Amino acid sequence: MNGRIEYWVKIPIGPIHPALEEPEKFIITLDGERIINVDVKLGYNLRGLEWIAMRRNYIQLLYLVERICGICSFSHNHTYTRAVEEMAGIEVPERAEYIRAIIGELERIHSHLLNLGVVGHAIGYDTVLHLSWLARERVMDILEAIGGNRVNYAMNTIGGVRRDIEEKHKRAILEMIKYYREEIMPKIEEIFLYDPTVEARLRDAGVIPKRIAIEYSAQGPTARGSGIKKDIRYNEQLGVYPDLGVKPITPKEFTGVIKGDVFDRMVVRVGELWQSMEIIERAFDQMPEGKIKTFPKDNVALVKLKKADGMGIGRYEAPRGETIHYVRANPGTDGPAKWKAREPTFPNLFAVARALVGEQLADVPVAIASIDPCLSCTDRVAIIDSNTGIKRILTERDLLKASIDKTREINPNIKAKPELIGSTCGGVRL
Repeated sequence: MNGRIEYWVKIPIGPIHPALEEPEKFIITLDGERIINVDVKLGYNLRGLEWIAMRRNYIQLLYLVERICGICSFSHNHTYTRAVEEMAGIEVPERAEYIRAIIGELERIHSHLLNLGVVGHAIGYDTVLHLSWLARERVMDILEAIGGNRVNYAMNTIGGVRRDIEEKHKRAILEMIKYYREEIMPKIEEIFLYDPTVEARLRDAGVIPKRIAIEYSAQGPTARGSGIKKDIRYNEQLGVYPDLGVKPITPKEFTGVIKGDVFDRMVVRVGELWQSMEIIERAFDQMPEGKIKTFPKDNVALVKLKKADGMGIGRYEAPRGETIHYVRANPGTDGPAKWKAREPTFPNLFAVARALVGEQLADVPVAIASIDPCLSCTDRVAIIDSNTGIKRILTERDLLKASIDKTREINPNIKAKPELIGSTCGGVRL
């Protein structure tokens, strides 16, 4: 940039939309088609959840925190309960820990299948979208059968879980895993690991080197796709996970190389789908009989929590990465003095912003989709020509068209159209 030109092309993406997990805005500066700068701005759409939390008791907060994000509703709920349990010194029954692990992995499966479909759609492979989202319906039906809802299943409570996994649920889950292994995963692997067009489109796009991922504190598949062996379930020996064989998945185990690009992040998610199914099977093999919660009623738990004095930090490996909840007690009351949450989207946004520098505009949709930030379909971008002053509005459909056109340069047989994939609310397709 020089003193005579402020921007050649400026593209603002975001910030306000109900599907955003956090208020986020990308301001992308272009030199022709090449991205030369990316700014990330936050804080435009504060919902005041932390303020609301100060006016709720510990039990009421359970329902608030799981509405931070629809896709990760169990992850936030689980992380919050772990923080409160640490604060109050509450022991969780072993069976409840296994149930938490099973539900957490079911949520990871549905989240990863959703993201694989979104990335496939972003490059014009709508067949991938329909395949992965059709497969996702199976796990969503399982979650609904166990918790009563497809989203916000309200499984956790302070000191355990609200609902048991019955024998009929176990049979349905194991049948689902068999279906995925035999019918779905071979197709997904063929697409994301071996399809030459997909590899040509995703390789070397949105590269986040390991050094940058560490500096920006990237989380989840975004970090592991850059070769960082970090997974809270493994590194922190979380709950019963040490007995379930969990380990960080990196692309090197599948492709032999690590480049930190969009392709590698998709490889990590494919690997984690396999691992989640194995974890669930081991959990069923090892899960003991017994009670599923420490307190028979919520009001009994509140009596215990009123006496708490201290703080607790809950950590969990959500599908997008490490989620952290902090709770500080307010002795003598039934609610916390302070509650704060940090989601993995926050650091991943800045990591992908750094990765976009030097990329083409057509790579923006797929690079952002690869970190799974839940950017929704109603954001608009403005293209401003500094030489003429002419402004035109680009919708998400226009960006998708640019992305699909780039794929078509690799494979002219691509028939996809830049169509939106549905209305969203809280990151969840309605």
